[in-house]
Amino acid sequence: MWAFFARDPVKDFNYDILPETQETSGIWTLHRGKRKTGGEPVSVFVYDVSTGTEEQTQLAKAAFKRMKTLRHPNILAYVDGLETEKSLYLVTEQVTPLAAHLKAQSDRGGSGDLEMSWGLHQIVKALSFLVNDCHLLHNNLGIWSVFVDRAGEWKLGGLDHMTPENEDASTSLPSAKAVHSDMDKYDPPESPNGGEKWAGDVWRLGCLIWEVFNGPLPRTSSLRSLGKIPKALVPHYCELVGANARARPNPARFLQNCRAPGGFLSNSFVESNLFLEEIQIKDPAEKHQFFQDLSENLDSFPEDFCKHKVLPQLLTAFEFGNAGAVVLTPLFKVGKFLSAEEYQQKIIPVIVKMFSSTDRAMRIRLLQQMEQFIQYLNDAAVNSQIFPHVVHGFTDTNPAIREQTVKSMLLLAPKLNESNVNQELMRHFARLQARDEQGPIRCNTTVCLGKIAPYLNAGTRQRVLISAFSRATKDPFPASRAAGVLGFAATHNYYSVTESAARVLPTLCTLTVDPDKNVRDQAFKAIKSFLTKLETVSEDPTKLVSLASSEAVKKQSSDWSSSGWDADDSWSNEKEADIQGQSSPGEDGWGNDWEEEGRTAPATKSAALPEGVRLASEYDWDIKGDTQTDFLANVSQRATPTPTAMVRRGVGDGWSAEPAGDWGAEESWQSVAGLTKAELAKKKREERRKELEAKRAERKAAKGPLKLGARKLD
Repeated sequence: MWAFFARDPVKDFNYDILPETQETSGIWTLHRGKRKTGGEPVSVFVYDVSTGTEEQTQLAKAAFKRMKTLRHPNILAYVDGLETEKSLYLVTEQVTPLAAHLKAQSDRGGSGDLEMSWGLHQIVKALSFLVNDCHLLHNNLGIWSVFVDRAGEWKLGGLDHMTPENEDASTSLPSAKAVHSDMDKYDPPESPNGGEKWAGDVWRLGCLIWEVFNGPLPRTSSLRSLGKIPKALVPHYCELVGANARARPNPARFLQNCRAPGGFLSNSFVESNLFLEEIQIKDPAEKHQFFQDLSENLDSFPEDFCKHKVLPQLLTAFEFGNAGAVVLTPLFKVGKFLSAEEYQQKIIPVIVKMFSSTDRAMRIRLLQQMEQFIQYLNDAAVNSQIFPHVVHGFTDTNPAIREQTVKSMLLLAPKLNESNVNQELMRHFARLQARDEQGPIRCNTTVCLGKIAPYLNAGTRQRVLISAFSRATKDPFPASRAAGVLGFAATHNYYSVTESAARVLPTLCTLTVDPDKNVRDQAFKAIKSFLTKLETVSEDPTKLVSLASSEAVKKQSSDWSSSGWDADDSWSNEKEADIQGQSSPGEDGWGNDWEEEGRTAPATKSAALPEGVRLASEYDWDIKGDTQTDFLANVSQRATPTPTAMVRRGVGDGWSAEPAGDWGAEESWQSVAGLTKAELAKKKREERRKELEAKRAERKAAKGPLKLGARKLD
């Protein structure tokens, strides 16, 4: 039992003090530490009773008591403490002394005015809280009593000399200069009771401002030299260190003056921080507007602030605040400051959850910005949690979402498993290429198929590529026909000489009389490439093996890089001009319906279309609701008729339209181009009726004429 009372309480302390991490902070020694159970980092202030004087011990115990009872966002946060006969242990949030922080920032290029402005705002606000709300005097304000947490927030500490404003002098604590002789230069020139109660603390605030911008204060007279103090802060600084103690402003009024328009504390960084402090009581509309503006301001904000203050608020806003797609842009901007491990822990779980959202704006923004986070996604998460949700975009009624879904496959394909890339994805691509009413989407589907061909297995490539590109060459949209030609050229290493001669070249030859010159040019170019390959094999059959090697393939494909199809079937970082040249409106039979004005170049990571053709995403599609706008309906009806395959039957035979079926299937019927769906259905019903009548007539003829007088026997 006596052994229980004789135990050292330090051994039961729930925190470990890390060795060789001590810094002097007044009468305390600052150490870095961590919690024994969870490992959370903390700071530990230690005071050794045996080495201190009686006055210092009195100050340490007073500070220990004040830290436990004072709570304010801008005052150093108390976490835990231990008081023994030998030492005092004061555990706080993890912080760094301001002097050390400024030195580290100086080595990295210096702290900006934005960080300084918010730090001073926090210290003045803490001082105002003590003076006006708690009726306490700090009496020890200086650069040594300010600390910085990992988010860059400034915290007021050094509560050793804090006293009530009306405390009896006989019971007051020793002054700072009584303990530290070099503190005389920070004392105001007037007598202790020569002005307002806050006069001494406000004077020391002026000394703090001088040291923040100019370094250590050599003597009191140096306060007259402004040095590097910003011009917007100079008038207010002069009020703080004025000789007339009664004219020095209250901390609250000083804060108000500096927050006036044009003041040093009036900027986007301070405004953003103040909003984040009150975000829980803000209206949804205010939050939405704030996150929209935040994305533009993040580039100028300090990195630590973005990682440790903005990021948690963004994650909370999405998780519990229904912020929606508006948080995505700032979220990905902040993600650039994280390491790969931090990105996996903090952002990837949120992204995976976002893909299951039914919000169209959320889905399309995720698809548009996938390039920023795709490298952090593992294959298992892509196949089981992301791809099943992404494929819904292939059947979405909004063309912009369908288009972005197709583009996203270029990034997802390398991570998809055999089943998803060879079966599920090919099934959706076949439907889009055959039935999608948007020509640019059919074109991009063909382009994407050519790009992801290396990720398909050999059986799928043999079954799909020639059929798919052949179908594209019959598309009424000129850009799609050109994409089919370029698809053949980019994937020619996957075709045998027999397939090249019997299936590819006949298809390409029909395009040499295509009405679009760009298509004809690309067709001639492709034909020459395939003929060269066949001639080489014909002259020397032993070269057949060498032509199939990867090096020969890359060398032959280099001629097509200028058209946007890379030699190694990978994406070009500059652009994707998969289809170049001019396409005059009207040549495809419906080009006049596209707008003539305001045409823009296709976006990066999409197929570059001929001039005069715009991608589906370049229209102002409505992506906020479940229904499309009237404009979308009009464009769908006017500009994009039901896709039919235009096939040249002969030089003088004109054009006929064939409906596209499954990849590899033969077209068995023809229809007149330009008919509406209702007219086609009516015509089909009429043909069916005629067929039934003809069959009935045949059956009657087979039975022969009915004999008169014949009677059916029972």
